[in-house]
Amino acid sequence: MTSTSSPTPVHFKIVIDAAAPHAQADFWAAALHYEVEDNSALIEKLLGFGAVPAELTVESHGRRAWRDLAAVRHPDDPCHEESGAGLGRRLLFQRVPEAKTGKNRLHLDLHPGEGRREAEVARLEALGASVLRQVKEQGGEWVTMADPEGNEFCVH
Repeated sequence: MTSTSSPTPVHFKIVIDAAAPHAQADFWAAALHYEVEDNSALIEKLLGFGAVPAELTVESHGRRAWRDLAAVRHPDDPCHEESGAGLGRRLLFQRVPEAKTGKNRLHLDLHPGEGRREAEVARLEALGASVLRQVKEQGGEWVTMADPEGNEFCVH
């Protein structure tokens, strides 16, 4: 007999390659009003067991963090108590050795609200983003920007 109930939605996070994952996490936490995840309890536990070497960690925001990973999460979403990992809307930045070399195949669209685009663009520029172009088309208006590592995103 088959079940007629709906399948459970699949949770996901967006993973973004970065040269400096902690700097990117700080930028995007400020840009989205998100929180940088605190994985220090899990890291300290793993270090205490000898399960991971200290070389895989750094200090960030006054606490232990993974050297090559940093994530941000929506402040209203739950997080896993032991690991500090977000269980909802989340961006994970992972260190990669190569630089960005082309146009993003995926980007974020930010929607600050009616009449707030100009102020939001200025705020994001103050955080380290840059304006690439202003677009006015039949379908709407937006500003295409780049984060501090050159990843494109739009402000509508």
